[in-house]
Amino acid sequence: MDKMVNPRRSRSKSSGPAAGRPTREEAETAVRTLIRWAGDDPDREGLLATPARVVRAYEEWFAGYQDNPRDYLKRTFEETGGYDEVVVLRDIRFESHCEHHMAPIIGRVHIGYLPQNHVVGISKLARLVEVYARRLQIQEKMTAEIATTLDEILKPHGVAVVTEATHQCMTTRGVHKSGVTMVTSRMLGVFRDHAETRQEFLSAIGMRGAGAVSNGSA
Repeated sequence: MDKMVNPRRSRSKSSGPAAGRPTREEAETAVRTLIRWAGDDPDREGLLATPARVVRAYEEWFAGYQDNPRDYLKRTFEETGGYDEVVVLRDIRFESHCEHHMAPIIGRVHIGYLPQNHVVGISKLARLVEVYARRLQIQEKMTAEIATTLDEILKPHGVAVVTEATHQCMTTRGVHKSGVTMVTSRMLGVFRDHAETRQEFLSAIGMRGAGAVSNGSA
């Protein structure tokens, strides 16, 4: 069995939410105000329970503010049988919300890293994505946050993160352009410095050609 390193997981909270968080009642009142502003009656039968439902939905959609993403990477494994090649976890589906319009961002993240002394459980990589996704976001920032956290905590030879997503602030409003996918990337360490290592990762996630994704942050 693999030897576990740093088995204790802190339950510290992140510094996401601002101080003076409104009460549930205040949040529900705000939803009622938005319903009235939209032109409907929050007291009609079909909308009576909507404010409470919206607040519960927000608790789920923005649960990432309650967790410290670094906590998920504290449990690592040293007994890897001498494995020293790239580790790739692709197609991690996520749902986030644009911080400009609070409209959904739906897509997938691909993560690669070249271990130095230890590896982390693959489910922890997926949880890392979830923590950052369940906050108000822009895709560029989320991509960079995932890569930077992996690099700082695991200290591997390199980290690669590619995010592909559709933004409903673009498909359901504004220019109304459907079928558009935004791609962002962050390459650190050997993935930035060595084209062959970068190409190995891009091929593994189905993006062939070193020019398919920028070497830095797209």
